[in-house]
Amino acid sequence: MGPFRLLSKQWVVDENNNIIIGEGRSEILESVISTGSLNQTAKLLKMSYKAVWGKIKATERAMNARILDTDRKLGSHLTREGKELLERYNQLKKECMAEDDRIFRSIFEKDSFKDD
Repeated sequence: MGPFRLLSKQWVVDENNNIIIGEGRSEILESVISTGSLNQTAKLLKMSYKAVWGKIKATERAMNARILDTDRKLGSHLTREGKELLERYNQLKKECMAEDDRIFRSIFEKDSFKDD
């Protein structure tokens, strides 16, 4: 058998399984940081502005906190809560992948597929 690798994704959800943050929302927040614009973020991610805004609003409702400030003149930027959410999600991903890789190696080591 050829070499294997593990792909793993994490979503943080509320009690009703509504997504708080996952890869998609993480990308949105990272893009807002780099572009300073929700409109540019939507274009870069090939999404409608309404879809991007809807995902932000859904997360804000679930958290009962604003994660994004928008201003026509100043653009868009993450609030303290938005930055903290993104930092915690990135930490979660990093730690989960390290543990997932450890478990994966213990189960799918090369020698485990050799004939007895």
